[in-house]
Amino acid sequence: MIRFFGDALNEPLAPATTLIRDMPIEGGGSIQSEYILYIGAGAVTAGGIISLIRSLPTIWSGIRGSISDFQSKRSDKAAGNSTVLPRTEQDISLKWVTIGILVLIIVITLMPSLKMNILGAILIIVLGFLFVTVSSRLTGEIGSSSNPISGMTVATLLFTSLAFLLLGWTQPDPYFVTALSVGGIVCIAASNGGTTSQDLKTGFWVGGTPWKQQTAILIGALSSALLLGPILIQLNNASAVYQPVAPNTFAADFQVPENQLVREGGQLLGEKVGGFWGTKDTANYRVWHNKDASIGPVGRYLVGMQGRPSYLVDPGINGNIKEVQTGVDANGEPVMQTVEKYRAPKATLMSYIIEGILSQQLPWALVILGVMIAVTLEFCGISSLAFAVGLYLPISASSPILFGGLVRWGVDKYLKRKFADKDLTEEEFIAETDKSSGILMASGYIAGGALAGILIALSAVYFGDIVSYFNEISTAINPFYAGGWADLLSMIPFAAIALFLYFVGRDKVFGQRNKKDGLE
Repeated sequence: MIRFFGDALNEPLAPATTLIRDMPIEGGGSIQSEYILYIGAGAVTAGGIISLIRSLPTIWSGIRGSISDFQSKRSDKAAGNSTVLPRTEQDISLKWVTIGILVLIIVITLMPSLKMNILGAILIIVLGFLFVTVSSRLTGEIGSSSNPISGMTVATLLFTSLAFLLLGWTQPDPYFVTALSVGGIVCIAASNGGTTSQDLKTGFWVGGTPWKQQTAILIGALSSALLLGPILIQLNNASAVYQPVAPNTFAADFQVPENQLVREGGQLLGEKVGGFWGTKDTANYRVWHNKDASIGPVGRYLVGMQGRPSYLVDPGINGNIKEVQTGVDANGEPVMQTVEKYRAPKATLMSYIIEGILSQQLPWALVILGVMIAVTLEFCGISSLAFAVGLYLPISASSPILFGGLVRWGVDKYLKRKFADKDLTEEEFIAETDKSSGILMASGYIAGGALAGILIALSAVYFGDIVSYFNEISTAINPFYAGGWADLLSMIPFAAIALFLYFVGRDKVFGQRNKKDGLE
C-alpha cells in the first residue's frame, strides 16, 4: 500500500530521505526499514503491554503462591517441624543463591561496558524479581508458549526509559546503554526463569534431583554467556564493512561537534580502519554515531582530527552493505566480495523504544498507527503480539515461518485422521504430534543451521582466501549453489532426507507391530 499510494509523490515522505518509488522493499533505506519497522515497533509495544495486562491475574496469583510457599516453609521451620527433605525436593541452598545474587549485583554495577548506575541496579532487582517469578509460574503452570517475554521486556524498557526521562537523564552516553543493559538483563533473567521451571517440572516427572539440575543450568548459562559473547563480536567484526565517505555525502563546511563524539571512561574513543582500507590507512580516528538523517546517512562513522567523517562503518549485525572491497585487480578496478549480514530485529525494536523515549525523535505517527493496529486486532479477537512480530520482521524472515506453519498444519490434519479412532483429548493429540520424528528433524535443522552459520563466518575470518576460492568454484560449477535453479535444486537433499526418515520410521513401526503380534 505504501508503494502503491506513494509512487506518485515527487518528494520524500518523512522519515525517509528517498522517493518511495525509488526505495527497495527490504534492506537499507527500504520501505520496510523506513516505514513498516516503526509501525511494527508500535504494534509490538502495544501487543506486549496488552499481553502483560491480560496476564496480571496469573501474575498476581503467582506472586501470592510464591509468598505463601515461602511463609509456610518459614512457619514450619519456626515450629520445629523441619524434616529431611526427600532427594526429589532438595534445592540449592538459599545461602548460595543469596551469595550469587550479591556477586551478580556487584559485577553488573562495576562492569564499565554496561554503564550501570544505582537506579539501574535497583530496577534490575525489582523488575527482575517480579518478571522471573511471573515467567517461572506461567511456564510451569501453562507452558512456554504462554510466557509473555516480549511484553515483559517492552514493559521493562518503557518503565526504565520513562524513569530516566523524568530525571532528565536523556544523554545518549551513558543512559541509552544503561537502559538497554537493564532491559537485556531482565529479559535474560525472565527467560532463564521460565526455562528453569520447565526443566525442573520435567525432572520431577522422571525423578530428577533439583539441586543437580540447578547446578547444571548454572554451568550451562555461564558457559553459553562466556562463549556466545566472543562469537557474536567476531561475527559482527568479520562482516563489518569500512567504506570511504564521498566528499558530497555531507555539506562542504560540516564538522562533527566534539560533544557528539563517542567517549569511553570520559575519554574520546579512538579506532583504526579495518579491512582492505586498513592496509592503506593506519591513522587513528574518532567515532561518531549519526542519528540525524537530515545531516547525512545514518550510521557509525570514523571521524578525522579535523572533524570530517572519513569512513562509514557498516556492522555485520543489522548492517546493510553486502559487498566489501578486498583489493585491486591488474586494471586498477576494485575487487569486491560478498559478505554475510545478520539480522537482529528485536534488538532494533529495543533500540527504537529507548531512543524514541529519551531522544523524543521517533516518527510517532507511524508508531501510533502500529499501536492502533494492535488495539483493533485485539477487539477482533486476534492475538496482536503474534501479528505484530510478523509485521516488524522482514518478509524474507517471516515467509519461511509461514510456510513451515503450513507444513505443520497439513501434518496435523493428516495425524488427526490417523488417530481418529483413539479418541484422544486435545492435550494428548498435541503430545503425540510433538514427539514425532519431524519435530526432531526440524530441531536439528535449526541447531545445524545456526552452527553451520557460525563455522562459515569464523572460516571466512581465519581462512578467507580458501572460502573465497570455494565460493568462486561453487558459483562456476555447482548448480545447487548458484544459478537460476539453485533454490529449487537445493530442496532435493532435504526431500531425500525426509523420505529416508519416513521409510526408516515406517519400517520401525511395522517391525514393532509385527513383533507385538508374534510375527517375524
